[in-house]
Amino acid sequence: MNDKRAQTTNLDLSSPDFVELYNRRIAEDGAADINHHIIADYRAAGGPTGIFTGAPILLLTTTGAKSALPRTAPLVYARDGHRYVIIGSRAGASVHPAWYHNLRANRHATVEVGTETFEVVCSVANGAERDRLFATYLAQVPEAIAELMHQYERKTTRRFPVVVLEQLSR
Repeated sequence: MNDKRAQTTNLDLSSPDFVELYNRRIAEDGAADINHHIIADYRAAGGPTGIFTGAPILLLTTTGAKSALPRTAPLVYARDGHRYVIIGSRAGASVHPAWYHNLRANRHATVEVGTETFEVVCSVANGAERDRLFATYLAQVPEAIAELMHQYERKTTRRFPVVVLEQLSR
């Protein structure tokens, strides 16, 4: 068993050390093996669990740009009216997250918020709208998450994409 896989065998999502491990893994390789546990727990509980309990987390399922397979990622979100706003930080990595590349190839996705599931169409905010939505996001998320986002920004020269998710047939 490889070292990364061994680290995720007995995950304690409530452990303070988990955040450090998770952020490092997201930046390195997207942390699909860790996300598998988070997603399963989220679906079983009808919302975020462990250290994520109470956080504004949604599950975004995109279609893989290369594989055409469904890919699900747990993401922190903010609201802008009826729209959901997510940020492509990838924990400050120098590359965009895979889910962002998938959305660039296919703007349609599925979102789960708690026990509700719905289809969305996605767009990338630019210019003043991007800046407004990024500030709104930072103001709405818990302070600890906003501070992590600032740490991520300091780690990279990449400008994080701000993605807007609009529910279809509302």
